[in-house]
Amino acid sequence: MPLVNVMVNGKAYTLGCGEGEEPHLKELAALVDVKVREAQTMVGAQASDTKLLLTAALLLADEHHDTLTKLGSTSAAAGSLEDERAALTLRAQAAEQAAADALDAAAASIEKLALLAGAGAHA
Repeated sequence: MPLVNVMVNGKAYTLGCGEGEEPHLKELAALVDVKVREAQTMVGAQASDTKLLLTAALLLADEHHDTLTKLGSTSAAAGSLEDERAALTLRAQAAEQAAADALDAAAASIEKLALLAGAGAHA
């Protein structure tokens, strides 16, 4: 198991991770560091590491919750759009069929007129 050194709030931590996950772990630690620094401005520079980490975790949890809520709304909207697309497809198919029927009727009328015109010319 690879070991990765990360810095959070100016302190070094050595963490283990899966093979190939080192860059991702460093990226996550950098995000936690940003949130710890944000938490520090909220709770004060004299707050304990535990309070800072808890506040940072709550900030991240809040962002996660907001993201899930937005994802749910986006999924619902996508489902609604899919239903609308299906309804429009059915309407387009019906319009195509109506146009084809009208074209067939027009062609039949033209043929009938041509036959009548031809019969009148022979009479």
